[in-house]
Amino acid sequence: MQEEQNPPVSELDEKKVGADSTAPDTLPSLEEMLRIAELKAAEHHDAWLRAKAETENLRRRAQEDVTKAHKFAAEKFAGELLAVKDSLEAALSNETQTAEALKSGVELTLRQLGAAFEKSSVKELNPLGDKFDPHQHQAIAMVEAEQEDNTVVSVLQKGYALHERILRPALVTVAKPKSPPSEA
Repeated sequence: MQEEQNPPVSELDEKKVGADSTAPDTLPSLEEMLRIAELKAAEHHDAWLRAKAETENLRRRAQEDVTKAHKFAAEKFAGELLAVKDSLEAALSNETQTAEALKSGVELTLRQLGAAFEKSSVKELNPLGDKFDPHQHQAIAMVEAEQEDNTVVSVLQKGYALHERILRPALVTVAKPKSPPSEA
């Protein structure tokens, strides 16, 4: 049998082997470190530019959506009003109709308008007998009445609200406080 002979190991080789097992034997050169840093900087710059462009695109799309929402906000309501307009035009085009037929047609048209309001969440405010609320009513006059003080006595013009926002306050007269009998 032949014995394998290992070549003699020098002290430098031993140090190199020991160094290899715990840390790299050479550090990258300054040029290599600079090249790596430049690549990372370019990569980060590219990612920043992409993020900036994406943010700008999102902002632009959101602005377009808001513009379209404002532009077409009344589209559904306008579509509902077309039937009302058609009914009014049909009533005016018939020159031989009686007053009774005209009244019936106007009542039908008013119901169509009420349905359009309801579908669009436009609510009628008819506060007769309610307590006066300056957020929903506009008092035209105060009158002496049998009702409780600050109660709506009559409605001169109905008000309207869209959801919780007042489109037009109701024009009302309000019961004023009864004056105490004067001592004479």
